[in-house]
Amino acid sequence: MSEHKKVYDEIFTLLERHDDWMSKTINLIASENVSSPAVRSAIVSDFRDRYAEGWPGERVYAGCKYIDEVEIICMKLAKKLYKAEFADVRPISGVVANLMMYSAAMAPGERMMALSIAHGGHISHARANLGGTAGQIRGHKVQNWVFDEKEFNIDVDASIGKIRKLQEKGDEVKFLLFGGSVFPFPHPVKEFREIADEYGMTIGYDSAHVSGLIASGRFQDPLREGADMVTLSTHKTLFGPQHGVVLSRSEFADKIKRAAFPGMMSNHHLHNVAGLAVAFAEMMEFGKDYTGQILKNSKALAQALHERGFHVIAEHKGFTESHTILVDITETPLKDGSVVEQTLEDANIIINRNLLPWDKKRGRDYKTPGGIRLGTSETTRLGMKESEMDAIAEFIHRVVMKEEDVKKVAADVAQFKRDYQKVHYAFDNETDAYAHLRFR
Repeated sequence: MSEHKKVYDEIFTLLERHDDWMSKTINLIASENVSSPAVRSAIVSDFRDRYAEGWPGERVYAGCKYIDEVEIICMKLAKKLYKAEFADVRPISGVVANLMMYSAAMAPGERMMALSIAHGGHISHARANLGGTAGQIRGHKVQNWVFDEKEFNIDVDASIGKIRKLQEKGDEVKFLLFGGSVFPFPHPVKEFREIADEYGMTIGYDSAHVSGLIASGRFQDPLREGADMVTLSTHKTLFGPQHGVVLSRSEFADKIKRAAFPGMMSNHHLHNVAGLAVAFAEMMEFGKDYTGQILKNSKALAQALHERGFHVIAEHKGFTESHTILVDITETPLKDGSVVEQTLEDANIIINRNLLPWDKKRGRDYKTPGGIRLGTSETTRLGMKESEMDAIAEFIHRVVMKEEDVKKVAADVAQFKRDYQKVHYAFDNETDAYAHLRFR
């Protein structure tokens, strides 16, 4: 056997091992989900090998007549789900969607407001010295919202005061960005529409984490609350392939289209546009039930952890109104978010460490944060409900609080997971969720 064939075989061995391992794990990563067999079928179609630069009907490439039809369907479904005047389904990720939004809203170097990373903001919202997309790629000067740590949300009055002070000293703010990667409660969008109009600001909303909840009317409705543009990533509470979308009022359509092509992309991953169209159809059919169960599960998991002695953030607010739960683990035996992350992974429970708003004051950083972030999107898609959330909390308790042997817990998790191998809330579910599919 040649050296190259050995490497070739090794790649597929690793892929098979990953798929097998995922079938034995409880995945609580808030930014992940599992797609349906139908979505998986769409993304392995011949679309994966094709180009379609530009807008449907105005392509630079030939051979797009069916690609155009699918992309038009995808746009129509997006506009219907989100009651949007305009939708561009070409962004290949949520970060690219954000870059398109920034391009439509601001000239390079202009000033914007966004959540800090410690308060739940995403790296694509951050300033240049942090390596953030907005600052590093577009040169935007990023000011952070004033944050109420108790309420775990933007402090409206203090933030409006901050904006006015910036304006008065000549540091003009052009763009107000809402949304984040830790997003348990709706943001106060409508409360800022008046000041945005007063100073001629544009309002954007990054719905990456909650796009499925918004589509089903389960979180908030940013376009009706005053947002000019909304970005999506499509593989969190929205259960599609990894992709992005920009929604907007019609007046921003031309700027967004130009930001997409020729600005950001040549090819825009046509197979994932097809997969996204399928996911939108699934969301229209099953989204209300699915997202309703997500909310029940996230509250049930948070309550079950709280009852086992975990410090789940925002108890007085019911812990969460989304799929996301934030836990301060500094008072547990393991004390450190990175240690908890690795120890739970060894026990077949996949979570991620996360900064807490007060970590910097405690001398912590993203490598050794005081928190962990949990999400219920994938477990819900596999048919789990409130009783399963209690069982998951007990697994976590055994590892983090009781410090049981992780190999024993891993075996128990794998046994538990055997009953949850099918995708729910989908038209087709005969193929197992984590089945390794190999074409010959």
